[in-house]
Amino acid sequence: MSFAVRYQLKLHAKTLREGDVLMTNSPRAGGSHLPDITIITPVFSPEDKSKIIFFTASRGHHADIGGILAGSMPPTSVTIFDEGAQIVSFKIVDNGTYKREELVDYMCERPAQYPNSSGCRNFKDVESDLKAQIAANHKGVGLIHAMIEEYGLQTVQEYMIHIKNNAEQSVRRLLKDVVKRLGTNKLSAVDYLDDGTPICLKVVINESDGSAVFDFEGTGPEVRGNLNAPISVVHSAVIYCLRSMLNSDIPLNSGCLVPVTVKIPEDSLLSPSDTAAVCAGNVLTSQRIVDVILKAFDACAASQGCTNNLTFGAGGKDSSGKVKPGWGYYETIAGGSGAGPDWHGTSGVHTHITNTRIGDVEILERRYPVLVKRFEIRDGSGGKGEFNGGDGVVREFEFLHKLQVSILSERRSRQPYGLHGGEPGMSGRNLWIKRLREEDGDLPEQTRNPAEGDLPPNKPRKINIGGKATILMGKGDSLIIETPGGGGWGSPR
Repeated sequence: MSFAVRYQLKLHAKTLREGDVLMTNSPRAGGSHLPDITIITPVFSPEDKSKIIFFTASRGHHADIGGILAGSMPPTSVTIFDEGAQIVSFKIVDNGTYKREELVDYMCERPAQYPNSSGCRNFKDVESDLKAQIAANHKGVGLIHAMIEEYGLQTVQEYMIHIKNNAEQSVRRLLKDVVKRLGTNKLSAVDYLDDGTPICLKVVINESDGSAVFDFEGTGPEVRGNLNAPISVVHSAVIYCLRSMLNSDIPLNSGCLVPVTVKIPEDSLLSPSDTAAVCAGNVLTSQRIVDVILKAFDACAASQGCTNNLTFGAGGKDSSGKVKPGWGYYETIAGGSGAGPDWHGTSGVHTHITNTRIGDVEILERRYPVLVKRFEIRDGSGGKGEFNGGDGVVREFEFLHKLQVSILSERRSRQPYGLHGGEPGMSGRNLWIKRLREEDGDLPEQTRNPAEGDLPPNKPRKINIGGKATILMGKGDSLIIETPGGGGWGSPR
């Protein structure tokens, strides 16, 4: 989020006043993907109301912000305008006044101007969540003021600097130790998305001062789909990996990146153009960036490398161009984590970037027209090794009404790798269990006699829909999502 705060500071540094709250989600303004909306509140000095001393910020993923499909994570998007509302900078609160009419324009009217795209399908829910973010920031402002009142501004700011300096020194020690452990200061790794696009990384460590250059030269060009990842996502992946490899308990902060220079080739998958589709870059490509970094550092085997993004809903723009109110549902689904030098991977866990918990089955079934028929560990999907990779999960839905259902996933054709002789984890799979219907043209004529050994005429079809698909599911159809396992470490005993 530091990218987003810095961008807003450049735009509004001289015009912000107490009672202002900023809203942004644009990737070119430090955002990740459009459903992630960042709310930023300046904190002013108690003595000088014109002086900004801190910011509070919160970022939340919103279930639907418009776009061509409910859930605002369309597997088929090829431009950012397919993915919903885009806000570079908006004062959602201006000098204490909440700007609801302007918010409706940003969230509902503007996205609907693009072909086949709709505005926010359930504005009331999104508005409530944005108000919660504003309230969270306001709570943070109060706590900062209370801390300043107790300790004094100079002491608080000095401790902020101490925290950053400690993080910097911790990372420098880590990088020096990596050179000693691996016996080289040059590291490299490459991994591939399911479409074959490479993500390449070369790391050169200066062992004298503990600095490093992370160079992603060789990574594939921007893709037509939505796997493009803004540079802020790349930096998030780097800082996450560095913090994860530290064997000390420190707060996550930008000091971790002070010793690091990140080089990203222009017009690549990791530095796309402003209008490129990016919704999967934050949730899928980010996972693969993490795998590549951890592989270069020989830290652990690959985790599931996916977040298994499921969306479904109703409403939006119909074939006649009329916009109907509706709703959208979105969830990410756990998989297996990779094994390491002295640990087994974990089964059924959200790995790395995801950082979410899944909702309760009872609430899901009460609020939406679906049944969760299975939610279980996918036994044997983790790679075998001296230390085994974690298993993925199986999640099966039955739809009680006709619904547009979309899945956006990776690791469906390429397995999560093992290391040091460990076996790879199983790749994932998405299956559509489709009932036969006359209107679909796949219901066979009743001419055969089951008693003579023929199959029953109405046996459902089992269809592999691939990693990225959107389907109009009929009543009684099911979707089975089998998530990838993690890779193993070391030769199996």
